[in-house]
Amino acid sequence: MNKPLRRIAIFCGLLVLTLLLRDNWLQYVKADSLKTDPLNRRVNIARYSVPRGDIVVDGDPVTGSAETKHGDFKYKRTYQNGPMWAPVTGYSSQAFGGTFLEGVEDSILTGDDDRLFFKNTLDMVTGKPKQGGNVVTTLSEAAQKAAYDGLKAQGGKGAVVALDPSTGKILALASYPSFDPSSLAGSSDTDAKSWNTLRADKAEPLLNRALRETYPPGSTFKLVTAAAALENGLYTSADEKTDSPLPWIMPGTTMPLRNEGNLPCKDATMREALRVSCNSVFGKIGSDLGNQKMLDEAKKFGFDAEQFTPTRSAASVFDDNMNQSQTAQSSIGQYNTAATPLQMAMVASAVANDGKLMKPYMVDKLQSSSLDTIEQTKPEELSQPLSSDNAQILQSMMETVVKSGTGTNAQIPGVTVGGKTGTAQHGVDNSEKPYAWFVSYAKLPDGSSPVAVAVVVEDDKANRDDISGGGLAAPIAKNVMEAVINSKQ
Repeated sequence: MNKPLRRIAIFCGLLVLTLLLRDNWLQYVKADSLKTDPLNRRVNIARYSVPRGDIVVDGDPVTGSAETKHGDFKYKRTYQNGPMWAPVTGYSSQAFGGTFLEGVEDSILTGDDDRLFFKNTLDMVTGKPKQGGNVVTTLSEAAQKAAYDGLKAQGGKGAVVALDPSTGKILALASYPSFDPSSLAGSSDTDAKSWNTLRADKAEPLLNRALRETYPPGSTFKLVTAAAALENGLYTSADEKTDSPLPWIMPGTTMPLRNEGNLPCKDATMREALRVSCNSVFGKIGSDLGNQKMLDEAKKFGFDAEQFTPTRSAASVFDDNMNQSQTAQSSIGQYNTAATPLQMAMVASAVANDGKLMKPYMVDKLQSSSLDTIEQTKPEELSQPLSSDNAQILQSMMETVVKSGTGTNAQIPGVTVGGKTGTAQHGVDNSEKPYAWFVSYAKLPDGSSPVAVAVVVEDDKANRDDISGGGLAAPIAKNVMEAVINSKQ
């Protein structure tokens, strides 16, 4: 071969090598980044070329897919009773991505999960189109409807969480005001307008108040303080008198920790103090125990840690490094103490379950499109905030609250109900309308406890003097508990 031909051959060989290197670089090294590149429209065209799998409640789907009339995305998401289920499902949008279960379990719902590889391969060989899998939830439709309808009838803002104490299954997860995820599912100008309207709404309908909003828990936190007193041996029964002068001056100050009204709080037993909700008694208990012991007990209930259900829940807060006065205020659910409704449902759940706190979860199992189980969730113990004996003491105290205290609106005939009301201060110097709380559990005649509930209501339109946990939140909790009990009969 002469010299010019050799040079041309070498040059051509280098071109082929460069082409091969470039091809391998794109197909293997850059494959993932190109696949997720928002400018790569082919990925989304393929993504929306088949219907998504469904999110299932009580055996029936609450989601669906519909063919679009315009554009190159063939299918978009639809929702049944979207506003009621939005805190559970979230949204799946051609333009704005996905949230909550739609986001967390996206790979199952689209059929792209590695666990579906064998089925997808088999379908490809047999000529079947790829199909998404299903997410089967732990939710109860009856409980969810009772929760959502109760919040809607109240008309303000708020949230409800209901748990099965023995397993940690989430039975209801409601937030109000809400939105219809179907209004965001497409990529048209109408969907964009809905998105902008929801984002601009001062009522924040896109906010999942059950999982992502923290509130001062007010007097409902006295359950944690009572548990800390029992666990640390400060008091050993519900009926021994506490060392609680009236007025009680907070350490390092000249200010008394005031009660709401002329209550019989002087040296009251913990049962009586919980029944009428004595700030002075539980504030002093927290101060006597000290910041560290109160913090340790709060953490056992789940405070200061995010929860994953699998949807992420914000961490509830109990501060460290507080002085005695600040610890006293925090021990009655004020100062910097803040909790999600999920967190306070966890507190009631642990008490109802004889002191054992189960990890909350809302996905029972993942299925392939042929309904084969891919993954089954198993109940998991999260912690033991208090002993069985102490939990039963606290149960008896909570049951007194509902029998003859501030929680009588939660009574259910033939069912033992334990609860705690809370009216939490809000705003600088308590300038805003307070939050109304109620946490509770129901116990059947056979001793089982099928449900624990937390309700929080923000009602800016109500008269300040009419806002109370027993008045606004307890009736909603009662309806949710009844819905769960009736659904099991």
